[in-house]
Amino acid sequence: MLWILCLLLQLYALAIFGRVLLSWFPLNPHGAMATMAGFLYTVTDPVMKPVRRMLPAARFGGLALDFSPVIVIFGIFFLQRMLRALGIC
Repeated sequence: MLWILCLLLQLYALAIFGRVLLSWFPLNPHGAMATMAGFLYTVTDPVMKPVRRMLPAARFGGLALDFSPVIVIFGIFFLQRMLRALGIC
């Protein structure tokens, strides 16, 4: 039954990755991709916002890089590795 937790963690990491990919492209606000992006933002924001508050975007001139997705994905992978070590996944 705990394998569902491992599956949900993997799906959440994919949702964050999808959010990052969609953020690179301009989206039509009334299109299907904007709806998908809105869903991904709704699902991932509860975890991403606290990390973003602790680690603000790095500024390089006029460019700002948000490292919160990287931190959250590394956290998910670390948690999955711990669960595998315990024999849960």
